[in-house]
Amino acid sequence: MLTRAEAPAVASLGDLTEVETPALVLDLAKLDRNVGRLAARMAALGVVLRPHMKTAKSREVARRIYPDGYGPITVSTLKEAEYFAADGARDIVYAVGISPDKIERVAALRAQGVDLVVLLDTVEQAKALAASAAGPLAALIEIDCDGHRGGLAPDDATILTIAEILAKGGVELRGVLTHAGESYGCRSPQALEAAAEGERAAAVDAAQRLRAKGFACPVVSVGSTPTSHFARDLTGVTEVRAGVYMFFDLVMHGIGVCAVDDIAVSVLATVIGHKPEKGWILVDAGWMALSRDRGTSRQAVDQGYGLVCDIEGRPYRDLLVSDASQEHGILSLRPGSGETLPDLAVGAKVRILPNHACATSAQHEAYQVVGAGAGLARWPRMRGW
Repeated sequence: MLTRAEAPAVASLGDLTEVETPALVLDLAKLDRNVGRLAARMAALGVVLRPHMKTAKSREVARRIYPDGYGPITVSTLKEAEYFAADGARDIVYAVGISPDKIERVAALRAQGVDLVVLLDTVEQAKALAASAAGPLAALIEIDCDGHRGGLAPDDATILTIAEILAKGGVELRGVLTHAGESYGCRSPQALEAAAEGERAAAVDAAQRLRAKGFACPVVSVGSTPTSHFARDLTGVTEVRAGVYMFFDLVMHGIGVCAVDDIAVSVLATVIGHKPEKGWILVDAGWMALSRDRGTSRQAVDQGYGLVCDIEGRPYRDLLVSDASQEHGILSLRPGSGETLPDLAVGAKVRILPNHACATSAQHEAYQVVGAGAGLARWPRMRGW
């Protein structure tokens, strides 16, 4: 295992103007501010924060959250679990429904002393866990709080059936977990508060029903970045999960969870051409660097493929990546804007704020970290499943 003391120092890479593009930039000051904001909020509400590492996929980011050694984390792939376990994480929730063919990998991590807990919402998954001879396992039952994706309604009789199958098979039922995915569609503080309360109520209801049947259900896990910032009461909840809060993005800004200045990641790009007759500036970052995510197209303000900033991260008024092909981005002014297209010479660099930090970051192998002392630091990202 690679300990913190043994971890290699990140390399100094000089100034952003020298970085080959496209590149993923991480603003360390904003990361730390975002992390501290939610940690303080969860402490005030009296619950454990279990950060979701699916956005960052970086041990260096994890160490900003846990400078004194890992606390609880959430992951969305087993490769993430293996990666963070190798760096010292011991309390991990794998918050994607378990596929039976992955049980052996789960058991291997648990045999190494990692308390890796899996998620399920079907009788078939429960039977697979119960029938496994891979060693002691632990599971959470997924609860559907808003019809967004998977999970069972709190009053679904299948929950009790699953609990009984797990108990007979020697699998520890750790508790229940839910995720208010529909909160991403909210458009007001009141709607976000209601989503947070719906999330809490559904999970607590399911836990109480299990306890009434003799199942301990010690964990009641809820969370999304929007609801974690707008929850007013978390009575009955033991932990909250959130991931994109570390970086934020334009979708979160459109919902009203963060300011543009809170967005900690951007894509560095270089101007490679002009089409003045069309009002275009061409850059070397297309959808391979930015992702195809167009989440803001469903919001009141459509940010195209991203909001364009200068090299210092200051947004140009109304300048968007209005279109993208594989390796080309087209910058133009927002329709109806009264602004003038900025004078950006070929070779000039810009930074593009993403619609969805998870999707954009996933396109890159490393962060170029600003605000980490003299020059830049390069923080690798893990990838894969």
